[in-house]
Amino acid sequence: MRRGGAMEVRMNKIYETVIGLEVHVELATKTKIFCACSTAFGGAPNSHTCPVCTGMPGSLPVLNRQVVEYALAVGLATDCEITRYCRFDRKNYFYPDNPQNYQISQLYLPICKNGGVWIETPSGKKRIGIHEIHMEEDAGKLVHDEWEDVSIVDYNRSGVPLIEIVSEPDMRSAEEVIAYLEKLRLIIQYLGASDCRLNEGSMRADVNLSVREEGEEAFGTRTEMKNLNSFKAIARAIEGERDRQIGLIEEGKKVIQETRRWDDNKESSYVMRSKEDAQDYRYFPEPDLVPVEISDEWIARIRKRQPEMQPEKMARYQKEYGLPAYDAAILTGDKHFADLFEAATELCGRPKKVSNWIMGETIRLLKEHGMTPDEMRFSPKNFAKLVELADIGAVTNTVAKEVFEKVFLTDIDPDGYVEEMGLKTVSDEAALTAAAERVIAENPQSVADYRGGKEKAIGFLVGQTMRAMKGKADPGLVSRILKKLLS
Repeated sequence: MRRGGAMEVRMNKIYETVIGLEVHVELATKTKIFCACSTAFGGAPNSHTCPVCTGMPGSLPVLNRQVVEYALAVGLATDCEITRYCRFDRKNYFYPDNPQNYQISQLYLPICKNGGVWIETPSGKKRIGIHEIHMEEDAGKLVHDEWEDVSIVDYNRSGVPLIEIVSEPDMRSAEEVIAYLEKLRLIIQYLGASDCRLNEGSMRADVNLSVREEGEEAFGTRTEMKNLNSFKAIARAIEGERDRQIGLIEEGKKVIQETRRWDDNKESSYVMRSKEDAQDYRYFPEPDLVPVEISDEWIARIRKRQPEMQPEKMARYQKEYGLPAYDAAILTGDKHFADLFEAATELCGRPKKVSNWIMGETIRLLKEHGMTPDEMRFSPKNFAKLVELADIGAVTNTVAKEVFEKVFLTDIDPDGYVEEMGLKTVSDEAALTAAAERVIAENPQSVADYRGGKEKAIGFLVGQTMRAMKGKADPGLVSRILKKLLS
C-alpha cells in the first residue's frame, strides 16, 4: 500500500478522497438569535433560558439584527453573493436537546452563496468553493450521567446564533481540510464574528467524505463524520474513514450513506444513523419570522466596516515596520498576536524587539502552559515596558525572561517588580572586577586553558561571574573585565 497526499494506492488501484465540510460557527453576539437571553459560555445549567429558547407554546421569535450583520460580514470576506431577499425555514426533527421539535434554519434562500477562499497547498494555491452560508439557531446540550444512567438537558446553548458554512466537495486530503479551516477561522476572528474556540464548541466541523478510483467523475457514496472538536481529531477522522471506505470497497462491500460519530480516544467511528435527505426534515417557510430584505446600502455599510485582513496587514507590517516576511506571517497568523504587537509597538516604538518577544518567549510560555493566544491576559502596556527594559539594558536578558514570565502569568508592572526585587543590571565596574577576581582565583585550570589559547574557556569564567552576580551583570562588560584581568 502506498499513500500520497490526496491519493492512496491499494491492490494496484489508486483511490482519490473527496471531502466537503459543514462548519458551524457560534457568533459573538451577547444575546441569542431570537431572544434576549445571554450567550455567555459556562453558565449554570438552564440559567440562560426563557420561553422562546426553551420552546414554550405561544412564544414568538424576534430576529437579532447583529446575527444578520455578522453573517453578511463573513459572506463578503469569503467572496460570496448576498441574497437580497432571504428567509428562514423550519427543519423538523425530534431530539431531546431540541425543545421545539424543529430548528429555525435556512434552506431555500440562504443569506450567502457561491463564495470561496484560497488556501496554500504543496502544489500551490487552491480555491475551496463555498456553496452557501446560512443562519440558524443552535440546539441545547445533552449531559450523560453514567453513574445515574440518565441523560439530562442543558438549554443554555439552545438559541445561540450560528452560521453554517457549507463548502463544495473540493478538498482531497486532511492537509487541505486543515488549511481551509485555519483560513476560515482566521477570517472570522479578524472580523470579530466569533472566537472560533473548537474546545468550547464555538467552531465545529462535520466532514462529508467519499472515495473513488482515480479518473472516475462520479462521486462515491459519502458518509458524514460528527463529534470533531479539534484539528487533530479532524485529521485522524479523515484518515480513519478513508481507510474504512477503501477497505469495504476492496472487500466487495458497499459503503452505506450514514452519519457516523468519531471517538478520538479509540481513534475509530461508529454509526449514529442512516443519512437523512432534505425531505425527511419536512422543511417549510418559518411562519413566525418575516423575510429579511438586504439593501445595497446595508451591504455597503457592512463592507465599509470590514477590518484590515491578514494579507493586507502582513504587507503593511513589512512596509511600515520593516519586519521580515517571516515575522509578519507569524504575527498576523493570529489576530491576538497582531493586536498585541500593534498596541505594544505604539507604546514603546520598538517593532522588531516586540516581534522577537512575541515569537520567542510569548509562544514558548503559551506552549508550556497549554494556552492559546486568545487566553493571554497580560496588558500591552506592561509587555511594552518589559521590552523597553530589556532593550536599554536596564535588566539582563536572563532577568528579562524571568520578569516576563511574571508579566505573562499575573500582568505585574515590570518597572515596580524590578525595583522591588533589586533586579536592575549591575554596571559598577569595581563590584564586577572584585567578583571577576574571585572567580579567577577559584578556577585556575580555566585560567590556564584561556592563557594557553583556548578561547572558549572565557565563556565558563563569564558564566561563573554572572552566577556570582546573580545574573544581574552585563555579560559583555563582564567579558571585557575578565579579558583585561587575564591579559
